[in-house]
Amino acid sequence: MQSLNVGIIGTGNIAPAYIQGCAPFDVIKLTACADILEDRAQAFAAEHGLTAYSVDDLLAREDLDIIVNLTLPAAHAEVSLQIIEAGKHAYCEKPLAINRADGEAVVKAAKAAGVRMGCAPDTFLGGGGQTARKAIDDGLIGAPVAATATWLSHGHESWHPNAGFYYLEGGGPILDMGPYYVTALLNLMGPVARVSGSARMTFAERIATSEALMGQRLPVEVNTHVAGALEFESGAIATIIMSFDVWGNNLPMIEIHGSEGSLSVPDPNRFDGEVSAVISGSREWVDIPLTHSSNIGRGAGVADMAYAILSGRPHRASGDLAFHALDVMLALEESSAQGRHIEITSTLEQPLALPAGLADGVLDM
Repeated sequence: MQSLNVGIIGTGNIAPAYIQGCAPFDVIKLTACADILEDRAQAFAAEHGLTAYSVDDLLAREDLDIIVNLTLPAAHAEVSLQIIEAGKHAYCEKPLAINRADGEAVVKAAKAAGVRMGCAPDTFLGGGGQTARKAIDDGLIGAPVAATATWLSHGHESWHPNAGFYYLEGGGPILDMGPYYVTALLNLMGPVARVSGSARMTFAERIATSEALMGQRLPVEVNTHVAGALEFESGAIATIIMSFDVWGNNLPMIEIHGSEGSLSVPDPNRFDGEVSAVISGSREWVDIPLTHSSNIGRGAGVADMAYAILSGRPHRASGDLAFHALDVMLALEESSAQGRHIEITSTLEQPLALPAGLADGVLDM
């Protein structure tokens, strides 16, 4: 099988997950890494059998086909543009950018350069998300009518070694966790046409309790509780809540309610999970056996993009998908600030469903 060589820019907290998640796929080979902190890149390379370079030297490597951008959210657009300008295919950790102008610039630049732009999250490619997608596509619950998507916690300062950026521009629950939930809904129900939202900042600062930051005061610049409604082009309506202000809850993560039944969808921040349904005429939830493998992780989107590059088909965790998700998320906060519905001007083709029954480490028939 032909394979593409992959490098990583950014060797922070999420990078080890990409090492593990890319490993099962023969279509990609991780060979190199870089970081603005070159000592950190050297240590990461030594631990994972890679070659460390400066960022500029990595971008100049002619033997790299795809570069994965794992920098902080505020740098995502700038670094993705550098990757594209270097003539490489780019894959970015979520979110695509922290504003529409930058997100649109990245997507347009990739198309103009004739390279692929991919973006996390790719969790919707897991067994839970794809089993739910197949159930909807097969008509198990009829036409989707409504949905709920909720992620509620009290923030990341209790565990994350560098939690401060979650409370600065580009952070907050809507751009941190929202991509998982909005992307899952787009995979299951297609594009959004209009949103309305309400948002607030509850605490002016946070006190870190993680080992690395114990006792540090973290200033808050962003909304930390966002709620709203998404009206899909199909006519379905989803209720969404993303919060860093909640101590505990018993709400489902995602449910899809159709004309003939309801579907419980697993945590969209994971690749596995259980899917269950209630069908018209019954009140009991019934487990649905997974139709797709859960033995994948972060990096599946990179592998899918590699398959797409080699075969010429569209890739699933695409820049267009990530930009539409960004457009929707930003509109929720804009709706709150402006006191009105926001029309979503971007759209997208719903990502292709994965074929059922693929072997582990394979994303094409």
